[in-house]
Amino acid sequence: MFSKIDTPTISKVPLTSSNLVWHQASVTRARRETKNGHRGAIIWFTGLSGSGKSTLAHAIEEVLHLRGCQTFVLDGDNVRHGLCGDLSFSMQDRQENIRRIGEMAKLFMEAGTVVLTAFISPYQADRERVRGMVERDDFIEVYCDAPIEICESRDVKGMYKKARAGEVLDFTGVSAPYEIPMKPETVVNTGALKLGACVQQVIDKITELGVFSLES
Repeated sequence: MFSKIDTPTISKVPLTSSNLVWHQASVTRARRETKNGHRGAIIWFTGLSGSGKSTLAHAIEEVLHLRGCQTFVLDGDNVRHGLCGDLSFSMQDRQENIRRIGEMAKLFMEAGTVVLTAFISPYQADRERVRGMVERDDFIEVYCDAPIEICESRDVKGMYKKARAGEVLDFTGVSAPYEIPMKPETVVNTGALKLGACVQQVIDKITELGVFSLES
């Protein structure tokens, strides 16, 4: 109903064993999507700490949940409590963090779920690598655009203050770079717009891209 193909995109990651074979499931992504009444998709929120990624992702999930959609939010801090708890914030570990998140998000998507990911994901190459893991239109990048001054004013955890004092190293926007997305599916001005307007903008975009119909 929704998917153009039933077979998953297999990531091009070097394998440590040559004795691995992809097992094809009889319950396909297309069958799951037909049952759910919407496509699986990855909605990837990126932006500085404090730009509103998690707030926006959870608000959109609430809207989708009330519409009967299968959803899940992957949040940066939450994932680092478990799956990525062994990683630091060095460039190399940030890259591995996003690789793991991309693989996990793809599994959720193949299950027919709309997965919303809220990660700074500061490097363009890492975000594009995740985009390359899936088919066209499965990856929807949402850039949460807010000036660093606004982000710092929202800093309830005091991380910007600690970073500027040199107490936290490799902090994006202060002591580590953030690469603004070159061609995101949508740019949301989270520094100026109210939450409701931001939610509606993203809902309109994913509707336009065919994640679910206006009638759902």
